[in-house]
Amino acid sequence: MERKVAVVTDSTAYLPAELAKEYEIRIVPLYLIMGDQSWLDGVDIEPPAFYELLKTSPDFPTTSQPNAAAFQELFVSLFQEGVEGIVCVLISSDISGTVASAQAAAANLPDLPVEIIDTRLTAMAQGFVALAAARAAAAGGGMQAVSYAARQVLKTAHVYFIVDTLEYLHRGGRIGAAAKFLGSVLNLKPILELRDGIVQPVTKVRTRRKALEKVYELLAARFPGGDQIHMAVFHVAAREEAARVARQLETRFHPVELMIAECSPVIGAHAGPGTVGVAFYNEIDLTLDSSDV
Repeated sequence: MERKVAVVTDSTAYLPAELAKEYEIRIVPLYLIMGDQSWLDGVDIEPPAFYELLKTSPDFPTTSQPNAAAFQELFVSLFQEGVEGIVCVLISSDISGTVASAQAAAANLPDLPVEIIDTRLTAMAQGFVALAAARAAAAGGGMQAVSYAARQVLKTAHVYFIVDTLEYLHRGGRIGAAAKFLGSVLNLKPILELRDGIVQPVTKVRTRRKALEKVYELLAARFPGGDQIHMAVFHVAAREEAARVARQLETRFHPVELMIAECSPVIGAHAGPGTVGVAFYNEIDLTLDSSDV
């Protein structure tokens, strides 16, 4: 079926490459900066190379959003390819200027239908929103149907994550309300979430194992049974642990969709090595309105 709508997201969604390709999701990369070097996230440098560099570089990494020109060039090229509209699903505007860049680009193209969705999320919670939009687009949906699918998933999309240290979030300026955990006893492991667009504290426990068990408890409280859950485990240089978490999620929650995603360097720079999290949403009826297909 011919696609009427293109779906765009940014590199912090870190959708598995095969899904982004299958559903023709266009990805605009953010910038990673370390010392006098800069890279396009996920384009010029892949996660393993970045995390190896992070171990040895004296410079602390910083990040930057794409500029408006990057979005405008992509928007124009998509309309030249024949799409009727674009739905753009992006990282929280509270932690990145990416939404503002996309809005500026859309404002420069007033005759082209572009809808920008500020997910107020990142990671695969954002990725699931983009994926829902792209699946609706692949089914032939118009702007209304594609936007509806994205916003329905956005109602329940959420993320919990555990970091080894708050140093990266603090130094990168993304610590949000989790700053209350700074100065805690070193062996305490904070559990965090993205809520209201920023990093928020959930609780802290004494060991990594207990932190993961607490995440499972939080998920069980959200999904007491009979739910159609989509889940993704994401990690920063913690592949084996992510695989163990995925096995636990499969056993405990039987999700209808489960994947493992490695964080892009931009998110890895802020969360730090050893970060593991779970993004998820509870399936809602995403049936396309027949009048919009």
